[in-house]
Amino acid sequence: MKFAGGIFGVALVLSGANVWAQTGDTAPPDKAIAASRQENPAARVDTRPMQTFYLANSSQVNDANEVMVAVRNLLPPDVKTYLVPSQNAIVVRATPDQLVLVQKIINDLDRPKKAYRLIYTITETEGGKRVGTQHFAMIVAAGQRTVLKQGSKVPIATGSYSATGSSGAQMQFTYTDVGMNFDATLDEFANGVRLRTKVEQLTVAEQMSGVGSQDPVIRQSTLEGTSFLALGKPLVLGSMDIPGSTRHLDVEVVMEAVH
Repeated sequence: MKFAGGIFGVALVLSGANVWAQTGDTAPPDKAIAASRQENPAARVDTRPMQTFYLANSSQVNDANEVMVAVRNLLPPDVKTYLVPSQNAIVVRATPDQLVLVQKIINDLDRPKKAYRLIYTITETEGGKRVGTQHFAMIVAAGQRTVLKQGSKVPIATGSYSATGSSGAQMQFTYTDVGMNFDATLDEFANGVRLRTKVEQLTVAEQMSGVGSQDPVIRQSTLEGTSFLALGKPLVLGSMDIPGSTRHLDVEVVMEAVH
């Protein structure tokens, strides 16, 4: 009996040691979660402060994109930046020192756009004598495109059809624009302001096309190019002869600052 009891007691000791060993190898749940977060950086909670920066002078999505790209490229890769176009804002999560740098970058890039007045002068001469002068003025903000159109719509017959129950044919017409068209974009540079412009004149010729009694001839004169402007100094963009006549057309532009 004593021998058996002794064996039984040893078995209990071994069993107890085995149970203790299993308990020691199995980590507590809290420590296991902490270890998994250390091994997986994506599971960590970002405790860095977040700040929203509103752009006051970027009226177009492209302008806001350029500011955000500059912020993203000048900061470490772990800085999180998000553009919210509907709010015209950039949301940034970074350290306090990095947020101060973001504010400085935005202040330097999100500046008010200057506005200029472009005055186009169209001078028409015939035989060396001035027969007409027209002035067209438009306000253009730097970095943005502005279009000015002035003229009329001319009907042109495109066909005819017979309506049900009608004895005569009904004419179909389309309308084309005639007059002056101006397209201008200004970009600011250190040595001046660059103008990208297109000036187009559409007129109705005196003679008919010969295709039909109601088909006019539309004459088109177009001047398109890039040039640099200085404040208050007129610049002749180009000159052209009007086809089918002895008339000559000069296009001039002058830029003024809008205060």
